[in-house]
Amino acid sequence: MPLEPDDLKARYERLELLHQVSDVIHSSLDPSEALKLILGEAVRLARASSGSVALFNPTTRFLEIEASCCLPAEAAGLKLRLGEGITGWVVKHGKPARVGDVSKDPRYVMASRDVRSDLAVPLEVNGEVRGVLNVDSNQTHAFTEADEQLLQALAIQAARAIHNTWLYEQLRLKARLFESLINVGQTINSTLNVDDALRVITREACVLMEAKMCSLLMLDEAREWLDLRASFAAGPDYLGKPRLSVSESLVGIVVRRKRPIQVENVQTSSRYQNVDVARREGLVSLLSVPLVFSSQAIGALNVYTDTPHSFSNEEIRILSALADLSAIAIEKARLYERVVDLEEQLRQNEKLSAIGLLAAEVAHEIRNPLTVMKMLYHSLDLNFPAEDPRAKDARVIGEKMDHLNRIMEQILHFARSAEPQLTAVQLNGLIDDLGLLTRHKLTNQNITLVRKLEPDLPPVMADATQLEQAFLNLTLNAVEAMPQGGKLTISTRTLRWPRSAAAPTHVAIDFKDSGQGMPPEQRRRAFSSLLSTTKATGTGLGLAIVAKVVEAHQGRVKVKSRVGHGTTFTIILPVAEEH
Repeated sequence: MPLEPDDLKARYERLELLHQVSDVIHSSLDPSEALKLILGEAVRLARASSGSVALFNPTTRFLEIEASCCLPAEAAGLKLRLGEGITGWVVKHGKPARVGDVSKDPRYVMASRDVRSDLAVPLEVNGEVRGVLNVDSNQTHAFTEADEQLLQALAIQAARAIHNTWLYEQLRLKARLFESLINVGQTINSTLNVDDALRVITREACVLMEAKMCSLLMLDEAREWLDLRASFAAGPDYLGKPRLSVSESLVGIVVRRKRPIQVENVQTSSRYQNVDVARREGLVSLLSVPLVFSSQAIGALNVYTDTPHSFSNEEIRILSALADLSAIAIEKARLYERVVDLEEQLRQNEKLSAIGLLAAEVAHEIRNPLTVMKMLYHSLDLNFPAEDPRAKDARVIGEKMDHLNRIMEQILHFARSAEPQLTAVQLNGLIDDLGLLTRHKLTNQNITLVRKLEPDLPPVMADATQLEQAFLNLTLNAVEAMPQGGKLTISTRTLRWPRSAAAPTHVAIDFKDSGQGMPPEQRRRAFSSLLSTTKATGTGLGLAIVAKVVEAHQGRVKVKSRVGHGTTFTIILPVAEEH
């Protein structure tokens, strides 16, 4: 049946209005602003006196007013359960409701004393009712069937606009979270002290997740208990709570299963062990994620909110990514502390080795004049009569010289017993380990380490520990030569002696620094006796130890230097013979 001209005109005007409204409500990607625009157009089209947009909050399970127009201020805080009020009825049944006189409808929950009639239509997003668009009038029977149809058509467009703003907001939130995550990762990984790293992790996690409080628990050595190692914004009650059992606590489940867990309200959860603490601290929702390194759980990172909150998959992924970065940072800080301890042990070993070498040289230097003294003593033939007191003195002198000689023999025997234990050693690997050991010291001294290692370098027969000590001494010597920073280049290369040899016969290791260089006299005495060093600072034993170690390995060491142009120490060692 053809439409009457008046019907066609009305339909055209409605379509024209919807087209104009569409331009308005799609003009903003901000969710709050978009809702205000939608509501404003709905009130205008329906010639209403007030209105509101209520959305369903899946966390609280309430319908909450997100935008309002011309309603009392207290109405903005109105919350309705599903099925409660006209608004709740619309959401529950997914149908519009047009009430000509609200005073006669038992479903109505008063939002304003002036409201006489109400029109509410559902907002559907992807086939699911997510909220309600309400318009009110201070006149009874103010809304017609045409108004209902118009508002339903508007609600369809509004739902699309709301969906687009939500998608945009989610993408914006993702971008912000990932940007923050990158910044947090850089901050965390720049910290080399374990306790400092833990404090940074909890602080940044709290800021990143906009949480009330964050805590980090770590397993003890027995892996039976979780201890609080760091927190941010925690109160005294939380800080004083007892340690958690891995086998019996909620967070223990996170560590055992290596999977995140969230609790909507820890104040009422039977699984949460410290309900009273949560109530006193005002903690509500919890998200706990495991700290995992090399497939091994080492603890858990927890964030708490002060209001009910359902953590999205995106938030869980973000906090899990932060936990992964944190686990790496913790292990990095632990490794650094172990490296520092190891470096200190090596320095102590260097001192002990130097003392041993010094003792050997002292024994050697004393033994020579002692031998002369014994020869002269015996040549004097001091045979005094038994009753002469000098007879006893002469005998004591002879005994003491023999005693001194035995001590010197013991010291020299000890020095000789420290012969290197030779095995096939790959020098490139040794130098890589040296770089790992000294990288923090070089960084702190603003020194760049450059390694130019010849591939497929043949092994040498050596004592790896003694060679590492010699290499460390040369590195530390280079550091002292560059107090203002510089560059240290360690290179390896093969040599053929004679040049016609079919295969490499020796390996050379160069330690080249860009320091102040050495004057001729200092170069000449670089490897001189331990007892005659001219070094102004330090023990003055490092280069002498290098020379002793290289000599014990049937090698040689040489120095090339020019004042103002740096120094190069070269160690040459024979290649291991093939059997």
